[in-house]
Amino acid sequence: MKRHGWLGLGIMIGAEILLYAGMRFVATWFTPIMWTGYIIFADALIAHRTGQSWLTTRRREFGFLAVLSVLSWLIFEAYNLKLKNWAYIGVPTVQWQFDLGMFWSFATITPAIFQTAGLLEAWWPVGSTDGTKDSKNPPPHPQYPFHPLTKNLGSVLSLVGLAFVVIPAALPDRLAPYTFGFVWLGFIGLLEPINLRTGQPSLLQDWRERRGARIWRWLASGLICGFIWEAWNVQTLAHGGAGWLYTMPALIHNLIFGLHYGKMPVAGLLGFPPFAWECFALYYFLRSLLRLEHWLPQRVYPARPARLCPFRRRISSGRQLHPCDCRRTIRGASKGGPYVPSYPHRLRRLGQRQESTRVCH
Repeated sequence: MKRHGWLGLGIMIGAEILLYAGMRFVATWFTPIMWTGYIIFADALIAHRTGQSWLTTRRREFGFLAVLSVLSWLIFEAYNLKLKNWAYIGVPTVQWQFDLGMFWSFATITPAIFQTAGLLEAWWPVGSTDGTKDSKNPPPHPQYPFHPLTKNLGSVLSLVGLAFVVIPAALPDRLAPYTFGFVWLGFIGLLEPINLRTGQPSLLQDWRERRGARIWRWLASGLICGFIWEAWNVQTLAHGGAGWLYTMPALIHNLIFGLHYGKMPVAGLLGFPPFAWECFALYYFLRSLLRLEHWLPQRVYPARPARLCPFRRRISSGRQLHPCDCRRTIRGASKGGPYVPSYPHRLRRLGQRQESTRVCH
């Protein structure tokens, strides 16, 4: 695991200890503290597994991700002013403390979902569940027989998404609280066709090409984060800290036999998977709308092996080996060419296949 992962793990363990020790600051901001540690810890695991991550190769973009997370969640907070589905308790009464703490809390929402999806991708590669033999190079579109309705799928989704985001705000106050499900689905239909047309990453494109692995990972990441959110919320409320309570109508609370997970009705958990998809769509839509690509480095970071033994590390770095090393060299490497890892079979070096020979000193 990368070194910053120990920092994230230490933050989470330390927050748990201080919460049970009765530290007021930790009890008030327990959830963002834990998510901060989780994001750092998950990033280290992803970097260890794949060789690249947000905090190792995309640091500048990670700052944009956190800020756009705040902007994205403020949209849902604006809806909640009308729908009144949740309310915060135990938060500071001093305005600047409240604003700073909420900014911190909202800034962890989208990164947490992205990191969870990254963890699932690191341990659940795309090709392991897709129907194609090579999911990274899927067959062209003509091999996918679309239903006739998919010809105008983008327009239909945009109209439905627009209706879903407008209806809750237009309904009377006594009916609006029942329509928050529209909000959790509306931005998917509204923004995904736009991202698809503008060339932004789009889960809708994966769905059209029948590459469902990434979609399922994102839906699963939303559900996983939902379970974690509620677990930490119950934990901090049990110690007199700040958290949130759900003020949904009784019909929703009793929808599935009155079952609850923590403070949330089980029916409400169904909103977390599409919410993860919305976070994905909102981030890339806002990044395109604000033209943040111009501020991001254009370098492409190739994936590298997560682990190399000392012998192979010296080879891959191009450093000369000690004459006493028992090694395999490639014919012609002594003419200034770099050493590369070799194996008993034929290798590709500088675009040409050459026989490898074993040289022992």
